[in-house]
Amino acid sequence: MATANKNLSVYDKTTIPNAKQLRFGIVVSEWNHEITEGLFTGAKEALLDCSAQEKNIIRWNVPGSFELTFGCKKMIAEQKVDAVIAIGSVIREDQTF
Repeated sequence: MATANKNLSVYDKTTIPNAKQLRFGIVVSEWNHEITEGLFTGAKEALLDCSAQEKNIIRWNVPGSFELTFGCKKMIAEQKVDAVIAIGSVIREDQTF
């Protein structure tokens, strides 16, 4: 993977726009809850760190990763959001071929 062994949590806030006036939708898969909940928490904290207002962060849950695209599409149609973040986790069992 191109991001292997890289800390993607380090960023320069001066290079990104202020998020105070933006509305964000976050669609979270309930599958692998332990993983997706941690990813959601990190995404929300990053948005708040960039001045997003908590009232402007909308969370929707979907059952699994396959439903993420439908949930995002529906959120775009039904909510006035500037961006949608999809959070899911697909863990594949190690297989020997």
